[in-house]
Amino acid sequence: MSRVLLLRTPTADGPDRYETAFETRGYRPISVPVLETTYTNLDHLKTKVLEGPGKHGYNGVVITSGRSCEAWKTVTLELAEDDPDIDEEHSAAWANVPFYVVGEATEKALFQIREIVGKYPSVPRDIRGARDAGTSERLAHLILKDLSSDSKEGKRLLYLTGDKNRDTLPSILTDEGISLDSLQVYETRGSTKFADDLQKALYAFSGHVPHLRLWIVFFAPSDAQYATPMLREHFHLPAATDTPEVASKPVPQIAAIGPTTATSLREDLHLSVHIVSPKPNAASLAQAVLEYDNEQ
Repeated sequence: MSRVLLLRTPTADGPDRYETAFETRGYRPISVPVLETTYTNLDHLKTKVLEGPGKHGYNGVVITSGRSCEAWKTVTLELAEDDPDIDEEHSAAWANVPFYVVGEATEKALFQIREIVGKYPSVPRDIRGARDAGTSERLAHLILKDLSSDSKEGKRLLYLTGDKNRDTLPSILTDEGISLDSLQVYETRGSTKFADDLQKALYAFSGHVPHLRLWIVFFAPSDAQYATPMLREHFHLPAATDTPEVASKPVPQIAAIGPTTATSLREDLHLSVHIVSPKPNAASLAQAVLEYDNEQ
């Protein structure tokens, strides 16, 4: 049975979709969290949510990560607890503005807010992008197309960010005259437990690290930057330009959840990438790995 090391935080409530996708295809996966998240500026976000999109002239909200969804959910839960009887059609309702998201996982995270809270002014209802926007660049072009019926000049979007964002999406949108009101709602740092968690995962696979045969899956450039030095303690991670040689450590196969992560692995860390998931979701990733293995 092939092993898969997923460098991500597993789902806390219920079966993890990535682990399940690999298990159903005959793999043995283990998820290991790489980063720790701290939320920031939630009071500022809460104020904006209370004021509503009209106060600042927002034509939509841009969310590119699950962590930003969690920030919005946290604020919504607090507001619903403070004033549970407010009408959904309140003047501060966000139901009439689109939420532009990257990937199906982010879309699902926003839909879960409605499942928890029900109808409420700050619960997203019009969610766009998702499977048709697997990267920030694709989302930016989808937004441009979505706004093409009107003049893009003067359009304003609320953009929830972390502390490690590439400028691809902002550059594309601002070049077309769309204004972004960026608000950092979380920051990430390397998990202080990653080295120990990695060691435990490797021994859970086989109990004997040198004989491991496995895939390592990267989900974000920041994760890769932090994890790679510790991964090198256990594995030989070859570059695409390396000449064949007998490695003293196991040589894993490398997979990336999407092109942005793959580019960072190749250009910043000089790693050879065997698979880039066609879409940033569990089924596409696991199927791509399976098809690669079947062809070898």
